[in-house]
This record gives sequence, structure tokens and C-alpha cells, in this order.
Amino acid sequence: MKKTLLSLVTILCYISNVFAQDTCSKYYPFEEGTSLEYTVYNKKDKADGTTTYKVEKVSREGDTTIAAMNLTFTDGKGKSVYNNDYKISCSGDKVQIDYKSLFPAQMMKQYKDMNVEMDITGSDIIIPNLLTVGQELPDANVIIEMKMGIKMKITVNTTNRKVISEETITTPAGTFNCMIMTETVSSKVMGSKNTSTSKAWVAEGVGLVKQETYNKKGALSGRFELTKVSK
Repeated sequence: MKKTLLSLVTILCYISNVFAQDTCSKYYPFEEGTSLEYTVYNKKDKADGTTTYKVEKVSREGDTTIAAMNLTFTDGKGKSVYNNDYKISCSGDKVQIDYKSLFPAQMMKQYKDMNVEMDITGSDIIIPNLLTVGQELPDANVIIEMKMGIKMKITVNTTNRKVISEETITTPAGTFNCMIMTETVSSKVMGSKNTSTSKAWVAEGVGLVKQETYNKKGALSGRFELTKVSK
């Protein structure tokens, strides 16, 4: 149970890099119908599934643009194993991810049906509209506390977020000029701790192109890259 919860929360931390653009951001697509497909690879660099992000609806509330998103993950056998709806907002000089809206709706309903008490707190991940080499980005965190016979607490801290360089890379979806961002993700579930780092390549008008994750010893534990863009 706790491994599943931690995996889902970690995915939600990473997806913050994927979408966010209309007039308030130059880096990420923020248009209804836009779909980005990624191939996921395991630590042995073997294709392990496909993740798809789609912009379902875009609306405005004052000066804020809000995108209703859908995330799906299909495993290497073609089985759909994860599906979640969530929202992100874009205003002023930043894009912001609300963790309360990111917690899997299907899991939330399941726990409510089981009368599980749940409290989600934390700080949003913020992505500035302008990225420059050497720039440091704000930290973020999410804390999930549940009472289900026993008390369970999940804490995920995203720190050391910064832009380290620029690079041109090629994936099956094309060739992209990218800014490279790195971050550290530290998680704790009922006393069990884990730390990883990630490296993400983002391009103007596309968003996340490639991402690599490393364990605490610095070994590659997985990656995914953009394989298809549909608008």
C-alpha cells in the first residue's frame, strides 16, 4: 500500500514540469486538445510503458488561466494502470501546481468510501515563465496524513531546484532546443526514507522533452522521453 502511494505522489511531483502555456508562458503548450505521449524506460533502459498527458479544457478566472488535465499510464503489456484528472494554473510570471487537486481522484473516492480520514497540505510547485542558466527555483512539498486503523503519513519534499544548462536533443518526436533543470526529491513513508534526483529537458512551446531519475547513489533508475505530440 505505502509503496503504491509513494509511487503515485512521486509521479505527481514530476508531472509539474509538463504543461503550462498560453499568453502567460512561453515554454509549455496550454491549448485544448494538446496531447503529449512519452515512452517510459526502466533502469535497464527497457521500454516499460507509455504516459500520456492531455489538455482537456482551458478556462479563465480573472487573470488566471486554468487547464483541466488528464494523465494516463499504460504498462508495457498495453494495460491501463493509472488515470487521473487534475488542474494547473498560469498567471502573471509563473505556472502553479495545486497538490490538493493532483492527488488521484480515484484513490480519493476509494478512501472516502472506506471512511478513511485524510488531510493533504503542502506548498505548490512553481515554474517561472522565464528560465535562465544558473537560476534557482522555489522548493515545494506535499504532506498526506491518513487514518485507516493506523495513522499513515507521506511526506515528499522537492528541493535544490535549479536550471543548470542548455542543450539541443533529439527524440522520436523531433529535435528540440532545451533548458535543463535538476531537483532533489526526498520522501518519507512511515519511517521509510528515499532520496532521488531528476534531470529534466524542457523546450519552448513543447514543455517536457526528456527526464532522467537517479537513485541516492547516482545510478540511473529510470527515464522517459517525448515520442509523440498531437494538437
